[in-house]
Amino acid sequence: MARLIFITGGVVSSLGKGLASAALGALLQARGYSVRLRKLDPYLNVDPGTMSPYQHGEVYVTDDGAETDLDLGHYERFTGVASSRSDNVTAGRIYQNILSRERQGLYLGRTVQVIPHVTDLIKEFVIAGLDGIDFLLCEIGGTVGDIEGLPFFEAIRQLGNDLGHDRTCFVHLTLVPYITSAGELKTKPTQHSVKELRSIGIQPDILLCRSDMEISSDDRRKIALFCNVRAERVIPALNLNTIYNAPIAYHNEGFDTQVLEVFGIKDAPEPDLSRWRAVVDRALKPEGEVKIAVVGKYTQVKDSYKSLIEALIHGGLANNVRVNIDWIESEVFEKGDAAVYLEDRNGILVPGGFGERGSEGKIEAVKFARERGVPFFGICFGMQMAVIETARNLAGLTGAGSTEFGQPRHPVIALMTEWTKGNDVERRNSDTDLGGTMRLGAYDATLRPGSRVAEIYGTTTISERHRHRYEVNIEYQRQLEEHGLVFSGLSPDGILPEIVEITDHPWFIGVQFHPELKSKPLDPHPLFASFVGAAVQQSRLV
Repeated sequence: MARLIFITGGVVSSLGKGLASAALGALLQARGYSVRLRKLDPYLNVDPGTMSPYQHGEVYVTDDGAETDLDLGHYERFTGVASSRSDNVTAGRIYQNILSRERQGLYLGRTVQVIPHVTDLIKEFVIAGLDGIDFLLCEIGGTVGDIEGLPFFEAIRQLGNDLGHDRTCFVHLTLVPYITSAGELKTKPTQHSVKELRSIGIQPDILLCRSDMEISSDDRRKIALFCNVRAERVIPALNLNTIYNAPIAYHNEGFDTQVLEVFGIKDAPEPDLSRWRAVVDRALKPEGEVKIAVVGKYTQVKDSYKSLIEALIHGGLANNVRVNIDWIESEVFEKGDAAVYLEDRNGILVPGGFGERGSEGKIEAVKFARERGVPFFGICFGMQMAVIETARNLAGLTGAGSTEFGQPRHPVIALMTEWTKGNDVERRNSDTDLGGTMRLGAYDATLRPGSRVAEIYGTTTISERHRHRYEVNIEYQRQLEEHGLVFSGLSPDGILPEIVEITDHPWFIGVQFHPELKSKPLDPHPLFASFVGAAVQQSRLV
């Protein structure tokens, strides 16, 4: 029977609840336990799919096509457990389900209320599908005291009573700031945060105290005294030289040990952290470095590309080099020469995106990479810009473009209205809602034997995750291949182009999917490992 660990936050957001949850999951796995991680998000959007990257960061996509919070990426990278639609829910989705049930008469005329109807549905979500799982780690988004989070805190409070203390553990992450003018750490924000949590009926079992400075034993005892927890359960959460040091650092502070003791487990085997130590060693002691230019549209907010950043780091780990990312806003190429910004880069990556803004700049970056022989990696929208560039400048298709931006003379990128997934046919049109109408989730692709990507993957059949509406137009395959752009990966029915490459180039690959979503520090994605490897070769030529 699964034990439940709830991770809440206080004082301010962005303290690292997701990372703490992921690291604890990795530690429990390293002790031989099975884990699952879930996220409760109190905002009213049905999912993050239509939210601006500037507000929410990246949208993480699962195999079953759910658009979820970026913290699920942390969960997968640290534990290797594939997330699903059942692992992330928002207040919007909860209320949507409740209103649907009410309209169907399923509440039998009763008054529909936050308690018990909203809280019951949240509880159903939390405890569903836990057969064979030793520990469920459930993170609650936002901070204690947020008005929209109250039903979620009430739901987990009720679960604490329903399941009993031997099956539930409450972990609270707070801030212990260092006040420079006073020259000391201040514990009062943590005290107030715990007071707020206790006022709604939740007594934390363990406190994670985020701080830039070492927390003395005296301060830990003070926090323990005022917050009604044991001193050994006040766990420092200090800055790390790499996030992949989190499992090691938390174990050294006794985090996982104290969690197990909350459940009365005192004879658990010590965790095997050798693989994590190897990752940290490679991250901190690389044998070289490469410079990768990422030409994007949302570069002001790095969380917009969170999985991409980590996948590039993983590619560096696979090649024992440090990857230095140079963030370049694509619109700058529409005002000047791309060479000014890209001249000394060892690789160029054009990531996903939506909308016309900055697209011509991305096309210029593709052109630079193609003409100068710089390793190029186009992902999703980046692949589409590569197709447009080669259509215009190699195949001579003047006016080639995407129907996402209008009605081009040559629609080499277009909206596909029907495709197959397994035994099912999926359809969409330009009038459907934006949310949830894209090609989402894992799809199979067949690789051309002898192609570069088939060599990289070591197979001709792959499955990767997608998130896009527009596709490369298969009708232009012959014209583009005649001018060197090979369609080296297609959907199993041969309708949807999945991968393009230029064979007489040091490394030029575009993919319609998002390989960064499946890369992990312990298992770097082969495309990122190969791309960074090509950048290493390029750096030796400069």
